[in-house]
Amino acid sequence: MAFCPNCGTQIADGAACPKCAAGTPPNTVAPIVAPAGAGLTDNVAGALAYVTIIPAIVFLVVEPFNKKSFVRFHAFQSLFFFVAWVILDIGLSFVPVPLVWTFLRLALFVIWIILMVKAYQGQRFKLPVIGDLAAQQAGS
Repeated sequence: MAFCPNCGTQIADGAACPKCAAGTPPNTVAPIVAPAGAGLTDNVAGALAYVTIIPAIVFLVVEPFNKKSFVRFHAFQSLFFFVAWVILDIGLSFVPVPLVWTFLRLALFVIWIILMVKAYQGQRFKLPVIGDLAAQQAGS
């Protein structure tokens, strides 16, 4: 299948475009160009900040995202959450009851999923202590 070079409508090879009546040479494909404003929206960037600490750090450094309060908030909250997770994990390594580890890790995993979903929905969901620190750092 080919695309009309004038309007981008999909047409059969060598056929005329039904919309603008322009033909295309056989076996040519018009390039598909992304819209001018294509890129990550704030809610997607906020959700991606929770995937690991690497996107959070990138969003705090890269120019268009480090100026947006919403993305900065979620990037900082992600960093603080992962630091708290590591501290709890190290602290739990000294607890001789593996059942406690399992429940706490499950709870942390559920909180992590909730944070990603809320960021994707465009909400500033604050964790009790970490959220306040993130809001302070983000300047919001």
